[in-house]
Amino acid sequence: MSFNDDARIDSSKVRRRGRGRTTGIAAGGTGVVAIIVVALINQFTGVNLSGLLDGTSTGSGSPDQIAAAPLEGCETGADANASIDCRMAGAADSLDTYWSTEAAQLGVGEYVTPDFFLFTAAVDTGCGSATSATGPFYCPPDQALYVDTDFFDQLREQYGASAGPLAQMYVVGHEWGHHIQQLTGAFDRADRSATGPGSDTIRLEVQADCYAGAWVGAATTVADDAGTTFLEPVTDAQIADALDAAAAVGDDRIQEASGGRVDSDTWTHGSAEQRQRWFDTGRAGGAGACDTFAVPTERL
Repeated sequence: MSFNDDARIDSSKVRRRGRGRTTGIAAGGTGVVAIIVVALINQFTGVNLSGLLDGTSTGSGSPDQIAAAPLEGCETGADANASIDCRMAGAADSLDTYWSTEAAQLGVGEYVTPDFFLFTAAVDTGCGSATSATGPFYCPPDQALYVDTDFFDQLREQYGASAGPLAQMYVVGHEWGHHIQQLTGAFDRADRSATGPGSDTIRLEVQADCYAGAWVGAATTVADDAGTTFLEPVTDAQIADALDAAAAVGDDRIQEASGGRVDSDTWTHGSAEQRQRWFDTGRAGGAGACDTFAVPTERL
């Protein structure tokens, strides 16, 4: 999926962040260690720390205490086609425009734009410290997405995905989907302690895949303030690329790649087939088709 060269991009929605706190991150001595261990175990294009936290901040400082710099040179769709950082900014602008109206259809009373930070190597957040090994994630206390774009190289090298532009934007759409779940209250209602078939943890993850698909399905109609659509029509090859990324990070694929036994009782994100199917469900039916919590386990 390519951007229209003339589309105007508001790059202020994405900033670059580095480590900025000089004090400890966690209120308790083992809090950060536990978070990092959990994050490393749950590597994925959308490693979602929120699914394993209680929704309260573990940070001793606010996000404002961490240095963040705006992106430069990301003003048009042509910039987004030429630069991965600008592509992140373009995806954020399109997603924000889409959800600013679509969220109301899911019962969100007031839509709030999430923060979006790019980082390199490591970052401190309200969910604890994270490294590139964590993968992209959404942190509920910060209401923010965190992405190290080097992860897309890992998608290719570690997970065997082609990781083209739409696959990269699918990752962002998935994390934005977690933000929508926070706004709808899905995080608070879900039992995030269980794993395996039918668990709320899997339902949350495939719902985020579905929300990403809903945005992709509508993306070529989402326009900037001047009425120019952000994105050109999606091709079959680009959809296949996004589905390839979704499958590559299915729990079964990751277990197979690690040489271990495929054990569905330990799954937290869903199988390759589930992730692809729910992405397609959202693409075909929109966000309203993404109520994964209403689906019986055998149809999940």
